[in-house]
Amino acid sequence: MSAPKTALVTGANRGIGLEVVRQLAQRGWRVFLGARNVAAGEKVLPSIDGDVEVLALDVTNPQSIAQAVRDLGGQVEALDVLVNNAGAIEDGDNSVLSLSTEIVKATFETNTLGPLRVTQAFLPLLQKSAAPRVINVSSGAGQLSDGLQSWSPAYSISKTALNSVTQQFASALPKFAVNCICPGWVRTDMGGVNAPRSVEQGADTIVWLADEAPQNLTGKFLRDRLVIDW
Repeated sequence: MSAPKTALVTGANRGIGLEVVRQLAQRGWRVFLGARNVAAGEKVLPSIDGDVEVLALDVTNPQSIAQAVRDLGGQVEALDVLVNNAGAIEDGDNSVLSLSTEIVKATFETNTLGPLRVTQAFLPLLQKSAAPRVINVSSGAGQLSDGLQSWSPAYSISKTALNSVTQQFASALPKFAVNCICPGWVRTDMGGVNAPRSVEQGADTIVWLADEAPQNLTGKFLRDRLVIDW
């Protein structure tokens, strides 16, 4: 009997990340639920059926990332899928006309530099997989192809940059599948109760990319399992 596939999902103690963990575990994966707050991660474990463990991981902290690599490396021989899901919108991210550079820096730390650091750090484990995949959770707010917009400029700029980070890794790692996705406007703590999409809908393309999509699909931006312009 072959070993189960392994996945790490960052920022996964709630929202879309938690739903991705839940769905992959239901499919028989061994899933590591990355959480900055370990207690919050452990609190949701009883709601998940399957092989799931909490991994302490703060994507803004290089020391935390390095320790997470050591912790995961002590438990698995390879990492098949990395889902860079952790994201944030900072208070005060309202108008580019009054936006402080401190808010931009804080947003980039989580949304752009976080996935960059985490992907680099976990490369040795990913490279031991027969079919390594990296999935970056981006946003339609980061699209440049959809006309002018003014919503949450720091968040939007950080997601545009994340799409570029995705393409850079896809080019540098030709044996990997590296993609970014737009989950749509989802009912989460970040999306709010008025969002039209469920967490199941938000997680669907991520799970598909992890478990079903062709390995040669890489360097793309997707929504609802379809490649879209960015």
